[in-house]
Amino acid sequence: MPIFNLYAGWIGILLGFLTGSIHGLFFHEEHWLGGYGSWARRISRLGHISLFGLGLINLAFVFTVDHLELRDRVSWPSGLLILGIITMPLTCYLSAWRPALRHFFVVPTLSLLAAVVLFLIRLTN
Repeated sequence: MPIFNLYAGWIGILLGFLTGSIHGLFFHEEHWLGGYGSWARRISRLGHISLFGLGLINLAFVFTVDHLELRDRVSWPSGLLILGIITMPLTCYLSAWRPALRHFFVVPTLSLLAAVVLFLIRLTN
């Protein structure tokens, strides 16, 4: 299962570069997405940076699992990290479009928290 985290990590980084390129095309426009301090622009930046951050976390997970030889004990944390890297930027960008969708942040937040807690439990057992 951690092989999927490897792909998710690198795809997240690639998407981070792509979304950053799109942001870079328009950042100079003062009123793009409602202006620099607007909800849409701030939450879009969060979506962009979450791709990099969660991509790196997925890669760190893979290297930790390989180093400690835990491959057979981490299916839940693996899946939850993948759920997080998909749903966090998605929720950010959807929230930029419709602010009421911010309530869906519970999905990536809980999945990422659960992934780390379960992984720490696996490390201590």
